[in-house]
Amino acid sequence: MNFLNRFKFPALAGILLVLVFVSCEDELTTIGEGIVGEEPFITDNEVYDVTAMNKKIEAVRTNKLPVYQLGLFNDLVYGKTQASITSQLQLSTNNPAFGNFSQQKEEDETDEATIPENETVIEVFLYIPYFNDQTDTDQDGVVDDLDGAPTDPTNDDDGDGVANNVENVNNTNPLVQDTDGDGINDDIDEDTLGDRFAERFRLDSIYGDRTMPFNLKVERSTFFLRDLDPNSGFQEAQEYFSSQEFSPTFTGEVLFDGNITISDEEILNVVLIDDPDTDVDEVGTISRKRDPGIRVPLDATFFQQNILDKEGDSELLSVTNFKEFLRGIHISMTPTSEELLLLLDITNADIEIRYNHDVVDSEEKDEKVFVINLVTGGGVGLVNGNAVNTFINDEYPSDILNRFDENVNPSRIHLKGGAGSYAEIELFNEGDIAEIIANNWIINEANLVFYVDRAGVTGSVVEPPRLYLFNAETNAPLFNVLTENSTSDTPLGIYLNYDGILDDSDANNLKYTVRITEHINNIVVRDSTNAKLGLMVTPDIRIGGANNVILSGNIENDIPAAPVLTPLSTVLHGSSSENEVKRLKLEIFYTQTN
Repeated sequence: MNFLNRFKFPALAGILLVLVFVSCEDELTTIGEGIVGEEPFITDNEVYDVTAMNKKIEAVRTNKLPVYQLGLFNDLVYGKTQASITSQLQLSTNNPAFGNFSQQKEEDETDEATIPENETVIEVFLYIPYFNDQTDTDQDGVVDDLDGAPTDPTNDDDGDGVANNVENVNNTNPLVQDTDGDGINDDIDEDTLGDRFAERFRLDSIYGDRTMPFNLKVERSTFFLRDLDPNSGFQEAQEYFSSQEFSPTFTGEVLFDGNITISDEEILNVVLIDDPDTDVDEVGTISRKRDPGIRVPLDATFFQQNILDKEGDSELLSVTNFKEFLRGIHISMTPTSEELLLLLDITNADIEIRYNHDVVDSEEKDEKVFVINLVTGGGVGLVNGNAVNTFINDEYPSDILNRFDENVNPSRIHLKGGAGSYAEIELFNEGDIAEIIANNWIINEANLVFYVDRAGVTGSVVEPPRLYLFNAETNAPLFNVLTENSTSDTPLGIYLNYDGILDDSDANNLKYTVRITEHINNIVVRDSTNAKLGLMVTPDIRIGGANNVILSGNIENDIPAAPVLTPLSTVLHGSSSENEVKRLKLEIFYTQTN
């Protein structure tokens, strides 16, 4: 960022400067003599105390989310959080016909062109993709995170004598010397079939030891997730909160229960075709590649009885009937290590049922796939269907709890994502505002600097990459998107004047700086309300919207939605911190005219 771009001088300052320069041209000597010892402008800064209060969130609305948490997060300050997901299932088509004919046609004995197709489930898989980052700066087919020279497409990562960019063109694996595993390296193997390998991705949004296995359990959900709230006359969406537990009270058959490990490789669907020239060998053809993710087999008998055997029945007739009949699945995860938590986009998850069926005038069976979705939509659109994230939190330590609600100006500010906590902040009082106006200050820059307080914390802490300061009375942002400086449309590349990004250049002085120059000018110059502000962690400052939460004392409130999507937390020096240098204050840089 250009340092000068941080300072936005108001129009009045520009006019005054122009007048001074013009006057100097006209009467340089006279004016020069008159201002010796008297500066027309004084630039200085002033520091103001800030009032803060910690607010604990008891529960937060967690349905209709773009991102869901699954697993165990061990926060060294706030304790453990166990996250599980309960999701509806949705038919990919209403009243599906399995095989080539509908059930009605199969049962029509007068139609000689049809037969009972005897559809039979072969296998069923649940797939949930991980988030990933496929940034490949040099376009050589190897993501930057795995590339030994991410800006040099001619480097040879696997040392097989073939450059990465050449292997990319040949569709061979630039990270493995022998792509097809026949004992002959790619540089001399002339029989390697292209695009027959699993590409590796850089996985994102995984917290903990991803090399350790974890137990995944998938159960049938017996809880009916309503889409609309009956208390509103079915005019508003039903809200579900993070405190609602579904297992074991509202779970039925276990569809999968086993240990799996995280892989950063694509999932390949290999179709085996008989080779007529051999008795044993078969040729493998890749029919589909899917991004890395969770892929586990589900109970085939359950889906035979509840899906294929229901062909033509009322249970599959419509989306509404199906949601009432097969209410969903409950997904839970227990890591074998101290911590492992995944952030998942379940709008791209599905259940694939592979089955075969009889064919008219043939002894061979045909194979087909039927897809059941979890929730769909998302992205820039609305989420269709319902899924709920349950968060089971440890009780906060007593010394932290004592800093909530009743403790104004605490020594520490506690921010935690999910069903965690945030802070309310009040800036200077009306007397300070009147004094600034009377002094005729031009506000060049106004900052709130939040220093991280890691006192008493042992172990590695992942600090949130960014904080979000907002108008707590309206949930509106404090920045103007039309005047903001951005370098990229990414969580840390946008709204850089406002900032709020973690500054870790000095490990002993971690801090977040939030620039609120325009907000202060609105108060001083434009007579805007000196509103109470809110402070939260955020995984992505671009995520807008408000979310309903339940605070201590069963008080409902609306806060920005983004903090629900992250497990990260921090502790900041408060306005009464014993460390005066790092104590929370408002610092204003100004120009005063004489």
